[in-house]
Amino acid sequence: MNMKKTLLIFIVALLLFACNKPSGQLVGVGANGSFKEAAPYGMVFIKKGTFVMGANDQSAIGGINDRPINVTVDAFWMDETEITNDEYKQFVNWVRDSIALRALVMGGRDEFRIVKRNQTDDLPPEIAPLNWKAKIPWNSQDEEVQDILSFMYYDGNDILNTKKEFNPGALQYRYEWLNYDQAAAPQNKYDVNTGAYPANATVRVDTSYIDEAGVIRHETITRKLKSRRDLISSKIVNVYPDTVMWIRDFQYAYNDPRMRMYFSHQGYAQYPVVGVTWEQAQAFCRWRTDYYNASHKVKAQDYRLPTEAEWEYAARGGRQMALYPWGGNYVRDNKGCYMANFKPLPGNYSDDTGSTTMKVGSFAPNDFGLFDMAGNVAEWTSSANRESSNTLVYDMNPSFQYNAKNSDPDVLKQKVVRGGSWKDIAYYLQCGTKTYEYQYESRPYIGFRCVRSYNGDL
Repeated sequence: MNMKKTLLIFIVALLLFACNKPSGQLVGVGANGSFKEAAPYGMVFIKKGTFVMGANDQSAIGGINDRPINVTVDAFWMDETEITNDEYKQFVNWVRDSIALRALVMGGRDEFRIVKRNQTDDLPPEIAPLNWKAKIPWNSQDEEVQDILSFMYYDGNDILNTKKEFNPGALQYRYEWLNYDQAAAPQNKYDVNTGAYPANATVRVDTSYIDEAGVIRHETITRKLKSRRDLISSKIVNVYPDTVMWIRDFQYAYNDPRMRMYFSHQGYAQYPVVGVTWEQAQAFCRWRTDYYNASHKVKAQDYRLPTEAEWEYAARGGRQMALYPWGGNYVRDNKGCYMANFKPLPGNYSDDTGSTTMKVGSFAPNDFGLFDMAGNVAEWTSSANRESSNTLVYDMNPSFQYNAKNSDPDVLKQKVVRGGSWKDIAYYLQCGTKTYEYQYESRPYIGFRCVRSYNGDL
C-alpha cells in the first residue's frame, strides 16, 4: 500500500511540474542554470576583479615602462605552483607511449588497437583507436617488436648509450589550433546572408611536416578561405626539455654533475620544469586539455598559458598596489628571512636557502594561495611583447596577442615573461615587472604554469 501511495505522489508531482511549463511557450531546453564547475586538481580559483596593471617602480635598466591602467579580469583557475618535472614527465611519457602504440599498430600488431563491436570495416592503422590498456613490450625478446620500436631508442652506434635510454628526438607531438586572428580580419568576414566567405578571402597558417631525413620542417602557407577548416594551423614539437641549457647559458661554470640529470632524476621531481620553450609549453597545454576532456563528459575550457594581465592580477593576490606578491615593499619578512628564491647579492645565491631552482612551494603563498609567483623560475605568458602594449589593449580582459607565423621575423616572436627567477635581482620579482624571451628559446630559469577560464559568473 505504501508503495502505491509513493507512486501516486510521484505521478502527481510530475503532472504539477509539467503544468508549470505551458505548452507552446519558450521554456528552454532543460538547463536550469545551476551548473557549478568542479575545481580542477592542483588549481586555485581566482575571482574576477579590477586592478591597476603596470609597473610600480621605475625600470632598473632604464627601459620604458608601460603606463599603469585600470583593468578588469574575469575569473579563472590557475595552477597552484609552476609545472613540475614530474608533471611535465607525464606529458613526455604519454607522447612516448602513444608513438610506440601507433608504431606497433602500424607494424601489424592488432593487440595494440581497439576494434569496436559490429565494425565491418576496420579503420586504417594510421587512425585506429589505440589500446591504452595494453602493456607496451619495451623489453620484449620478439625480434619483430624490437625492430618496430628500435627508433624509440638511441642508435646502437651512438656513443651516449645502446638501447638503454629513449631518444628525445623521437618524442614528437602534433597539435592544431584555430587562427582566430585570421578569422577576425575584416577581409575574411563570414557572410551570414550567403553562407560563405568572400571570394578573395585568404589566410596565412602554419604547418609542420617531417622530411625524408626525419627533421621537423615548419612552413607558413597562404591558402583560400572556403571553410573553417582552412583556418587551422598545425605544429609538430619535440617535447623533451633542453637538458644542456645549464651549460650553454652559464659557460665557465661547472653545473654539469647536478644539472645534466635535472629532468630525469627523481630527486628533482618536485622542482619546476625548465628548458621548455614557449612552443613546448603551448603543446603541453593542448595535450592537457585533450587529456582532461577524454575523461570527462562535460568538456572544460582549454588549459592555456595566462595572459600578462591574468598573471599580474594573480601575482598581486588582491592587493591593489602590491610591490611583491606577498604584499610588502621588502624582500625580507620581519624576522629577516627572504620571501622568495632569487639573487640577493652578487655571487650570493644561497642566503634565501636556495642556490638555483628549489622545490615548488618552498615559500609561503600569496593571498590567493599561489606559490612562487616571484622567484624560483620566471614564467611564460601567452602575451606578445611590446613596450607600449598598455596603450593598445582593451580595459576588459586585456591581452596583447600576436600569433607569430613561422615566416615572421624574430622580433615578432617575443613573448612576455613574468615573475623573476633564482638568478635575478629583486627588481624582476616585482608584480609589475616584465621581461621577454623568444618563443623558440629554452632557458634554465624559465618555466610555466597553466590557467583555465571559468565557466560561470562569480
